[in-house]
Formats: sequence, C-alpha cells, structure tokens
Amino acid sequence: MKQYIVDAFTDSVFSGNQAAVCILNEWPADQLMLNIAKENNFSETAFAVKEKDRYHLRWFTPGGEIDFCGHATLGTSYVIFNFYEKDSSQITFITKVGELIIHRKDDIFEMDFPAYALNKIDVSDQMEEAIGIRPLEAYLDRDLLLILPDAASVRKLHPDQEKIKKLDGLLTAVTAPSDHEGYDCVSRVFVPKLNIPEDPVTGSTHCMITPYWCSRLGKKELVCFQVSERTGILYTGIRGNRVKVAGKAVLYSEGRILEG
Repeated sequence: MKQYIVDAFTDSVFSGNQAAVCILNEWPADQLMLNIAKENNFSETAFAVKEKDRYHLRWFTPGGEIDFCGHATLGTSYVIFNFYEKDSSQITFITKVGELIIHRKDDIFEMDFPAYALNKIDVSDQMEEAIGIRPLEAYLDRDLLLILPDAASVRKLHPDQEKIKKLDGLLTAVTAPSDHEGYDCVSRVFVPKLNIPEDPVTGSTHCMITPYWCSRLGKKELVCFQVSERTGILYTGIRGNRVKVAGKAVLYSEGRILEG
C-alpha cells in the first residue's frame, strides 16, 4: 500500500500539520485503517478511493474514525493533484459531511467546507479549571470554542488534558485576536478524546473560528495563525453557510506500507 506524508497549512517541512495519505483502489478493512492510523500516530491518516470522477474520503485518528478533518483533506488534495490528477484544477470528495470541492490555485489549495454553528453556551468553572484561564465566551457545535482575552493567553496555555476530556465537544479550541500584523486571529486546538493532546493545525475547527471572527471583525476573509509548536497559516472566508479554508502543503515523504 502506497503512503504519502504531507505537511499541511505550510510551505516548509517540519511545520504545519502532518497527515498520512493512502490512495487506494478499494477499501481495506476498517480495523486495518485504524491500525495504520495508530502506527503512524499522526492526528489523522486519510484514505481515499476513486469512483468515476470523484474520490470517497475517510479520516482515521489513533483513537478512531472521525467525521471531518481539514488538514488531512488538504494533504489528500496535494497528493491527488500532484500524483494522480496532474492536469486537474478541481477534485470532489464524498465524505460523511457531504461533498467537499477542492480547487487548486497555483500553490494554494482552496477547500469548501460546511460552516459550524455558533451555539453560545455559559462559561463554566470546569472550562476555567481545564485550560487554566476563564474564557470570555464559549460556543458549542461538534467542537467547543473558547474565546480568550489576548494572543499571549493562547500561547502560554498549559491545559489539563484529563479535564479537557470532560468538557463538551469533540475538540476544544481556544482563540483570540492576533497580536501580529498580517494575521486576524490566533488559535490552538486540543483533542485528548482522540488521543491527540494538541493538534498542530486544524482546518475543521476553523469552520467555527472563521464565522466567529468574520462576524466580530466585520470581515469576509481572514488570515488565521495556529500557534502550536509547529504553527500553521490558514486563509479562510465566509461563503453563505459554507466556509472557505485554504492553505499550502509540502510533501515530506512517500513510501510503502508492508501489511502483515
């Protein structure tokens, strides 16, 4: 089985978010895909199977299959455009969250994702205990979004992973206004429920971060900076009830998985 490793939302290796990508003729057993994801130990391993002119796409974390992942979609798009559909400028993925259409524009891959809802919830003592600072606001959809007062608070955060697990939401994201010119907001994302202490760069959660900051800043386009150790840059925007999430990617390696 051929496998590519791509660093997403960056233009240089050893930064952005790693995704392993396997392009297949048919689906392997689910347990094999989970085992491969565990062996890779990245936040996501993506598997894609072509059917006519579209690709079915699934994502596995070390803790199990997930319904939606942005950076691994970007990584898969990079692989397909560069190795399988070299003359194409658009590909369509069939996923658990519906059709995802990806456009290649020079070295940037623009992805069309569903927007998450900003369901405001009460800030709780449990949130404060989990992340070590009391959020200004909290919102819940698939993920939990916590608004912090400034970028320094986001950077210096040392959350309690066990207490994060007890909060609502699959992923827990923190965000604040950027303190650097050229970026609109900063964020970090924690996923201990899926055995991922911190996700380096998270496309899917920007389907929630983007509507928040576009509304707050009165903008339709954002440049978002995820301030994990590896860091990453996302170019996002509102498109009605959809969110544009775009970024660059770079190939780290290609190899072959020896099964059994």
